[in-house]
Amino acid sequence: MRKPADCCVVIFGASGNLTQTKLLPALFDLYCQDLLPDHFAVLGVSRTPLTDDEFRERMIEGVRRHAQLRSDDAATLERFARVLFYQPIDTGLAEEYAKVRIRLEELDRAQGMGGNYLYYMATPPVLYETVAEGLAAQGLTCQTEGGPWRRVIVEKPFGYDLASAQALNRKLQEIFAENQIYRIDHYLGKESVQNLLVLRFANGIFEPLWNRNYVHDVQITAAEDAGVNNRGAYYDRVGALRDMFQNHLLQVLAMVAMEPPTRFDATSVRNETVKVFQALRPVKPEEVSDCVVRGQYVEGKVLGGRLAAYREEPGVAPASMTETYVAMRLYLDNWRWGGVPFFVRTGKRLPVRVTEVVVNFRQTPHCLFDRSCREGVRYNQLVLRLQPDEGIILSFGMKVPGAGFEVRDVAMDFHYSDLTDAYLPSAYERLLLDCMLGDATLYARNDAVEACWAFVDPIARAFSEDASIPLYGYPAGSWGPQKADEMLVPYDSRWRYPCKGLSHGSHCEL
Repeated sequence: MRKPADCCVVIFGASGNLTQTKLLPALFDLYCQDLLPDHFAVLGVSRTPLTDDEFRERMIEGVRRHAQLRSDDAATLERFARVLFYQPIDTGLAEEYAKVRIRLEELDRAQGMGGNYLYYMATPPVLYETVAEGLAAQGLTCQTEGGPWRRVIVEKPFGYDLASAQALNRKLQEIFAENQIYRIDHYLGKESVQNLLVLRFANGIFEPLWNRNYVHDVQITAAEDAGVNNRGAYYDRVGALRDMFQNHLLQVLAMVAMEPPTRFDATSVRNETVKVFQALRPVKPEEVSDCVVRGQYVEGKVLGGRLAAYREEPGVAPASMTETYVAMRLYLDNWRWGGVPFFVRTGKRLPVRVTEVVVNFRQTPHCLFDRSCREGVRYNQLVLRLQPDEGIILSFGMKVPGAGFEVRDVAMDFHYSDLTDAYLPSAYERLLLDCMLGDATLYARNDAVEACWAFVDPIARAFSEDASIPLYGYPAGSWGPQKADEMLVPYDSRWRYPCKGLSHGSHCEL
């Protein structure tokens, strides 16, 4: 990987959990690999009154806990701490951003960063516009050809619905050019998600089969075993549809379904992902109950212990109708995928934490060997496990040794962990480096964000306005509502249920 040009990373909301547990550990791992610029600094900005030394102490503690490389090396930690600085301001007041400009000018003179600034908005979304306007008022957003670059990373959620996403896009584009705006989705920074593109487009054996002629259905699962923890107040306003489906899962869907780009650069790749979102068949309000299942976890028992219901979580309304689980059947209206159902689900308080893509291939046109073929057993299945224990499983039918022709499912199972000499960068590590390098390939573009919201908005509106759409309860620790299983029955398919632990050879179901 290339080393970026000299720059300063300015983190707004720097006293928050994201900075301490994700951003600074990722920057430290880049530092340990000599992938940060020769002249580099981090300026944390937030309302919390901290000195440089207090900020360093807090951030280094996060690095010790969460970094992957040399986090126990006191000398390396000390050298890294020297490039960390802090500026307290009232982020809601425009005049306070003069302090940021003055501090950056001081750091530039001392560190020699050439005026290149990367702004990271780790604040609540309500402050995104305020921060951008404050920077613009101080002349900190302008970028000229051949001059210093200025870029901004915007965390999710990018809007609450289509109208708010469009408004935020308009405001940011009044201040920054589109090529300065990096809308981050950490799922796209996962090594295993990026490997979807390599698997498809670097291998001649898969792409000829990757279409409606050979694929029966596609499943995408993002399961979480945790509940909402201390995010109840936030989550109760958002729900699974907005929190996971609208961004993470639709982005994974795009990686699975996109056409081959003409070349591997940001423009070409993102052009193809946008086409996927534009091909999503709209869900009409009267169709929501038929193709979407929403659920909410209730009290459950696992290994003799009690798991609280969602409505018992701190910050959650006692009569909340917010979904913690959503499963959906959707279609892409294009030549490659016409008629192929995509089944997508996500939920909290499920049995395991796992994200995977399952491609079920069509049965052979004529069944020769046993009745299982006629009963819907589908031997050919490709499983792309995105987390944890990242890997690939390809299953197919083989003859059981002995007399007769009994066929049994077998699997070829590859794990990234088997590549013992390969270091797997964290998602934030990869994405921060890409932004410093000016590579937006793994960042969402404005039209992609709006196309995703255009698909999700009618469903979210139906949830809130149509009282006849059921909210199914499911026990915490289960795989969700039974209704989600029934959704697949008419399509001669069923969900794949990964085993707990996901250890080697775990190609099985609960």
